[in-house]
Amino acid sequence: MWRGVPEGEDELRKWDILPAWGRILSGGKPLLSIEITKECPLRCPGCYAYDPGHLGGLTTLRQLADYKGESLVDGLMALVRRYRPLHVSIVGGEPLVRYRELDILLPKLDQMRVAVQLVTSAVRPIPSHWSKLNGLYVVISVDGLPPEHDRRRSPATYERILNHIQGHSVIVHCTITRPLVQRAGYLHEFAELWSNRAEARKIWFSLYTPQDGDTSEERLTPADRTHAIDELRAVAARFKKVDLPEAMLQAYARPPASPSECLFAQLTASFSADLRTEITPCQFGGDPVCSECGCLASAGFASLGRYKLAGLVPISSLFFLSKNIGERRKKKPHQVGEPQISPAPSASGGWDGRDGQAA
Repeated sequence: MWRGVPEGEDELRKWDILPAWGRILSGGKPLLSIEITKECPLRCPGCYAYDPGHLGGLTTLRQLADYKGESLVDGLMALVRRYRPLHVSIVGGEPLVRYRELDILLPKLDQMRVAVQLVTSAVRPIPSHWSKLNGLYVVISVDGLPPEHDRRRSPATYERILNHIQGHSVIVHCTITRPLVQRAGYLHEFAELWSNRAEARKIWFSLYTPQDGDTSEERLTPADRTHAIDELRAVAARFKKVDLPEAMLQAYARPPASPSECLFAQLTASFSADLRTEITPCQFGGDPVCSECGCLASAGFASLGRYKLAGLVPISSLFFLSKNIGERRKKKPHQVGEPQISPAPSASGGWDGRDGQAA
């Protein structure tokens, strides 16, 4: 039985590197990130997707026309056929607003052996039969312990999350903002709480990544980042479910200097909800402060890229060499036979606010 989710550093190397190399040498990108909808019932502080500069400042996620129903299924599958990714990350908005479409899409992608990461607030029930999909892993965004989370994330409260993840094996993801590091031991309490939940198979931590000019209370100071990394090191040593190897912690302390040096940014094609607007320079869009990057995926790929084959050549050097070769061989866009995506409708179904159900 195939599994779409690599477990551990050694398996990650076997699963990701060799197949990815073929995509890169042919001028492609092995990773695809899609904002499947612009709709979301939450208004979380610091959400990068709804930042005015996320899509370059000319439009915003809420202003885009997006898809639903058969048009969404066909449009997303066209992107997958075009890019032939090994891994698709489905984000939003709130992806579960489009749970009906996902009920069709996820089995299709599973049959194609495309691994899927679905990032959700768990504001509505997660269909029980999704747990049988081998290549799907569900990531639940949780903003700290119940008092802090529920203030920020209502209606996706702890009560709803714990109810909606029953019967599933999920990854719990927390983005560390400045308020979460003001009390000593906070991250330890968070890790302990979720380590005791049978539904949580892994716990991930990111650091808040600001946009240029960000003056919000979310932004970590240099001292905050150092403190957070030190506490995360202790938490990872104490709780087995916390998936933060030392190499990733070092990547948080010394992130890639720019998107052009970030393996994750270079290997990922990111699209917004109209399935046409590309998000650049990375999944965050806008003008992220790379020196304060806390992206889990970026840190993971940075730690992998700094690994030296035979103790001599960093993997990142080979990836970028392959990327340059692939770009020279890349076919011109919109060739005959390339799947095309129809324009999105001018309006889409939205959130009606009734007990976490999509309209």
